[in-house]
Amino acid sequence: MVAIVRFATEDYKLSTEFGLLFTHFEHKIKPILMATFLSLTTGFYQSVLDQRLIAVLLRIGLRGASFRKTMKHWIKIQRIPGVLASSYEKATRLVIQSYYSQVADEIASSFASGTMLDLGTGPGYLPVEIAKRKPNINIIGIDLSKKLIHMAQENAAKAGLSGQLRFEVGNAANLQFENDAFDMVISTGMLHSLKDPLMVLKEIYRVLKKGGQAWVFDPAKVASDVDLATWKASLSFADKFYLRLFKLLGLHKPITTYHRDEVLPMIDASAFKDYNIEEKDNEIRIKLKK
Repeated sequence: MVAIVRFATEDYKLSTEFGLLFTHFEHKIKPILMATFLSLTTGFYQSVLDQRLIAVLLRIGLRGASFRKTMKHWIKIQRIPGVLASSYEKATRLVIQSYYSQVADEIASSFASGTMLDLGTGPGYLPVEIAKRKPNINIIGIDLSKKLIHMAQENAAKAGLSGQLRFEVGNAANLQFENDAFDMVISTGMLHSLKDPLMVLKEIYRVLKKGGQAWVFDPAKVASDVDLATWKASLSFADKFYLRLFKLLGLHKPITTYHRDEVLPMIDASAFKDYNIEEKDNEIRIKLKK
């Protein structure tokens, strides 16, 4: 069966036609893929389709199990795929006051000035809240998602804080910064998603200045604090479609929380010796000092 698919990527505004031959897909996967391609043919998702998702879907002849394995590998590379960035941003926006503002208050009370790094910054709401409280803090936020970084840049500009905040695509396990570059490193809601959390802890230690602190909060009470009814009402048709697609493919997993006995071996294997761990309300808060 041949389907002609026309798509345009949001970033490059390209339009291309492909002849795709679908064979040997498992019963569960085939109807999902066909629904995806039919919707693309009509152009409903041209403005939201992620280019890398297309690359995965274009792997013709893959059996269902192989397809899911490929998708899981892709998601490990980018934890918030571009097609889910919109729904994720809408959830985080709903907890600015109930979560990010409170964390910003806590950080601002302990850190007066200097340079800060935010790992897994997402749409940048925490750095924005910190910068509002502390004009003497300069913050760099990194995330693997290009779309979330673009959102963070827009949010900084809207808040009039572009001179104080910088956002860029980056990998927390391979930071492109010099040794001893930051006075503080923060991360909220990223630890549970990491493929190699120990490597990230080692990188945090490397880029921290002597005496600097790292605060790692996980999984960030976004999921528990968000008003689900309000969030669902804010979702576009495309948001709902991709959330459903990922769930049907078994790629949208519930968040699991690290516990103290799981975190301790990682900290012991890193260079950090001074630390405090607190568990409260299904969130683990790790404070490290170099």
